[in-house]
Amino acid sequence: MNSLLFRLTRHPVGLLGAALALASLILFLVLFGIEAVGFQGGPYLGILTFIIIPAIFVLGLILMPIGLRLDRRRQERHQGDAFPVIDLNRPTVRRAALAFVGATVVNLGILAIATYKGVEVMDSTEFCGETCHSVMSPEFTTYQRSPHSRVNCVDCHIGPGAGWFVKSKLSGSWQLVSVALDLYPTPIPTPVHNLRPARDTCEQCHWPEKFVGDRLVVKTHYEEDEANTPLKSVVVLRIGGVAGRQAHGIHWHVDPANEIRYLADESRSTIHTVEMRDASGGVKRFRAPDAPAEADGEWRTMDCIDCHNRPSHIYKLPGTEMDLAFDAGQLPSDLPYLKREGMRLLQGSYASHEEAREKIPAGLAAFYVSDDPAIAASRADDIGRAGRKLAEIWCTNIHPAMNITWGTYPSHIGHEDFPGCFRCHDDQHAAEDGSTISQDCSTCHTLLAIQENNPPILADLNP
Repeated sequence: MNSLLFRLTRHPVGLLGAALALASLILFLVLFGIEAVGFQGGPYLGILTFIIIPAIFVLGLILMPIGLRLDRRRQERHQGDAFPVIDLNRPTVRRAALAFVGATVVNLGILAIATYKGVEVMDSTEFCGETCHSVMSPEFTTYQRSPHSRVNCVDCHIGPGAGWFVKSKLSGSWQLVSVALDLYPTPIPTPVHNLRPARDTCEQCHWPEKFVGDRLVVKTHYEEDEANTPLKSVVVLRIGGVAGRQAHGIHWHVDPANEIRYLADESRSTIHTVEMRDASGGVKRFRAPDAPAEADGEWRTMDCIDCHNRPSHIYKLPGTEMDLAFDAGQLPSDLPYLKREGMRLLQGSYASHEEAREKIPAGLAAFYVSDDPAIAASRADDIGRAGRKLAEIWCTNIHPAMNITWGTYPSHIGHEDFPGCFRCHDDQHAAEDGSTISQDCSTCHTLLAIQENNPPILADLNP
């Protein structure tokens, strides 16, 4: 054993390899033990423990036989070429062989643990969201407050199976190069072209055919007047799905009996041609008046993501954000003109999050000092909290370093802020027989009240 170790480390390359392997092994065991007792060091500790240090360990293992071969070649120049003689009848050779086999088994065990934990680290939400601060900070920020904040990134972006796992890692290699060399675009485009089909990801949890029936939705909009007057809209959404023998409502689109394909621009915001194939095999095409030739686009089969295009990374507009904050009690609705002044400040231009956190609260406080000093004095705490909440809203949705501002990432759900449903349902996409894709409101919802002050329907629902 001593003779083998001596030969492995006699050449400087082998000695370097042994030093790297031994040092990285000790460091790996220490850090692995620290994690095993419950210490959470964030994504960087995981990257160091299970990716960087094992890579150094493997490098050391590779350098050791290289050093041995270099040392042997050095000796051959003086003694002539000769193959090594392995005589297992000699006790020293048997001990060296057993030591080599034992070390190999231990090394393979260490590498297996490191590989497993390395994949676990790279598949973690912290790795995806926190490792590349400037690039992924906007997406990670919005993800943390989304309905899917307890779903791991890889569950949606990769899904089950080895094929897409390998594909994602190959794609991630280029992303790593792009980040390191500052080659990424700002803002980052929505990855609509390389997402896995929704049936392999979304539908692992959501079963579209089971979204059946109607849903009552009550929304509150606050006016920009002195009283921040709340106005209610009451809508019955026809969620639809397969109810009985025939689908209806919003989720009619995902009934297995109906296949919808379309041609669109690269962002899929403008849809040129829609093709519908029904259960009997009949095909009908609806084209927009200005639709280009079919050669200019690629047919896509419609799935969940075509409407739910921002299910986890949801950017809202300032009015919506303020309405939700009023509803949640995070903004005091009895503070005069708060909606108006909040909208003014939120739509202002700030060079950074730090500047926004300073200037938005200061701007709100300055308004009340100027407009009504008595309110400024008596409600200073409320004004301060409101200013900080407005700054938080701005910093959540606006990211100057990535050129993300209000409306950069449109949502295709609904049609109030962006075209959404009206990309197809515009009464303009027409078939050869003159029929069009209807824009009839009752197809998807029933309007019971639209921005009314205390609508009667709510009194009937809550007697």
